[in-house]
Amino acid sequence: MAPETKHLANPLASVEQLASSGSQLDGIPSDLEDSVRFAGARLLQCAGILLKLPQQIIAQAILIFTRFWVGSEGGSMRDYGAEEVSSASLYLIAKLSPYPKSPRSIINIYVYLGSLGPYVVPAKLSKRDADIFYLSEENYQEKSKRLMFVEAHILRILGFQTHVALPHTLLINYLQTLDIFQHPSSSELAKRAMAHLNTALLSPQLLYLTHQPSSLATAAIYLAAREVGVKLPQEEWWEVFDTDREELGFLVVGMLSVEGFVKEEFETWDKRSVPLTVDGVETQLELRKGADG
Repeated sequence: MAPETKHLANPLASVEQLASSGSQLDGIPSDLEDSVRFAGARLLQCAGILLKLPQQIIAQAILIFTRFWVGSEGGSMRDYGAEEVSSASLYLIAKLSPYPKSPRSIINIYVYLGSLGPYVVPAKLSKRDADIFYLSEENYQEKSKRLMFVEAHILRILGFQTHVALPHTLLINYLQTLDIFQHPSSSELAKRAMAHLNTALLSPQLLYLTHQPSSLATAAIYLAAREVGVKLPQEEWWEVFDTDREELGFLVVGMLSVEGFVKEEFETWDKRSVPLTVDGVETQLELRKGADG
């Protein structure tokens, strides 16, 4: 890969890494792992919104959070709670950005979100309520130490590789290249394509860890254009953006499947909180063991 384009790419997870996470090696079923990872990423998303962080920072933090669990050398949910890895990932990425947040602000937000129950709706979150949420000094000191410890462990697991390339800017560049902004529905197309990219961050198929940003942007454009009714060039234009037909098809199906996955998650847990702590995961495993006889 040319040095000038290296910053636009990400290290991709191998088939072996996807098939053998630290959690699964510790006996956590893949469906429970998917649920915990999804809930942790969604919690991070809500925290980022309350902290008024740009979507770019939130997306980067979600990818760091997701990378942490991948591969046999990755973190296990029997050792680290998804909530603490979520908060440490957000703290780490924000600290490396122009929008750093103090440990106290991160901790307060997560304690506040934890008090709201399982169905947190981002649009209804109150920054004012979060700001006045009380946390004792003793509890803060304890959580602050844990935040720093988990942040350091994330860095070790990732080999201190915190670079994250996102497809959002590429998407706009590709739309310009395709001359889409001349179309009356260009604004709606761009909005839908961006929404698909943001939704794909929560994909159980880990699309951001298996495909480069260029392919993700291309698939989002293809899908949005089909939904809005904008005709794209007859030629295989996606190849110009380093995406072949098979990869394009896989990503389109993957992006479309996220909505069904999210709906199924809410139905499965049915107002129960997904376990985001080590103790919570252990309790869930015991419940399953009892149910199986």
